[in-house]
Amino acid sequence: MNPGLHRLAAAAAIVAFCVIVLGAFVRLSHAGLGCPDWPGCYGHLTWPAATEEISQANQSFPERPVENHKAWKEMVHRYLASTLVLLVFVINFLAWRPSYRWSEQRLLSGLILALILFQAALGMWTVTLNLLPIVVMGHLLGGLATFGLLVWLSNRSKINGYFEPNMSMRKMRPWIIAGLIMLIIQISLGGWTSANYSALACPDFPTCLGSIWPQADFAQGFNPEREVGVNYEGGVLDPAARVAIHLAHRIGAVLTVLVLAIVSLRLMRTTAMPRSGAVLLVLVATQFCLGIMNIIYALPLANAVTHNGVATLLIAQLVWLLHQATPQRR
Repeated sequence: MNPGLHRLAAAAAIVAFCVIVLGAFVRLSHAGLGCPDWPGCYGHLTWPAATEEISQANQSFPERPVENHKAWKEMVHRYLASTLVLLVFVINFLAWRPSYRWSEQRLLSGLILALILFQAALGMWTVTLNLLPIVVMGHLLGGLATFGLLVWLSNRSKINGYFEPNMSMRKMRPWIIAGLIMLIIQISLGGWTSANYSALACPDFPTCLGSIWPQADFAQGFNPEREVGVNYEGGVLDPAARVAIHLAHRIGAVLTVLVLAIVSLRLMRTTAMPRSGAVLLVLVATQFCLGIMNIIYALPLANAVTHNGVATLLIAQLVWLLHQATPQRR
């Protein structure tokens, strides 16, 4: 057991959650290109505020004039992400001390560090490549992977040398893994939907454009090869391609709800952790309702950001359940 590592990993997971939710707020409020350069903002450590600074910034970046209501959101997100990077460096300092010899947690700490440095590169490419969809989706998935690994590290570093789950939880492990995989696939579809501005491709529910199965171009919608140099803010795909992406996300939502509902019910009926199963079921139902509300109410900002936050909480719940079902031996 390493109390310092456990507390620091837990704090880093909370910061990672905030970074993900704030990133969703930045993306959904169309502030992803609020600062056209990186790591600064129009050449400033914060963002241009004085009249002279704004005038100079507009001259330096005539293709993207200063919009302060977007710039500050982007820079706050960057500073919070930088705080997370520093926390991960400290985690690695603690994990790799000679007196601490848990190889699993050392390797996990190193993996998180490598992942978050790659995340920083993806954040830079998100700006410099003008919201290239594959980069935007990769940035989202990298953030969720970082969060999930920090939750796992926090739980594993709390164990005092040995942990053996009971038989009912061990039998649940394949189900939990299946639920986690299904959730990751669905979040990937959601990230692709957001990156391609396809959330409102179907403005009605349960039909889409008044039809059960409207015209949809899946080949173009899921083609990851896009031209570099194009500004992808607002999306560039034709309506049929966006409809295909939206439909895939809807189908994935139904399948994910079914899988996670089965996991939840099995937890409540066959293990000594019925409350954990109930929490999972409530999160799944909430997420599904938020998704429907995004469609019916045309993607209200607060609802859409909450949709991202609940998806992150689902990751945390499933990672915690996987921890409870996985033995650990010194």
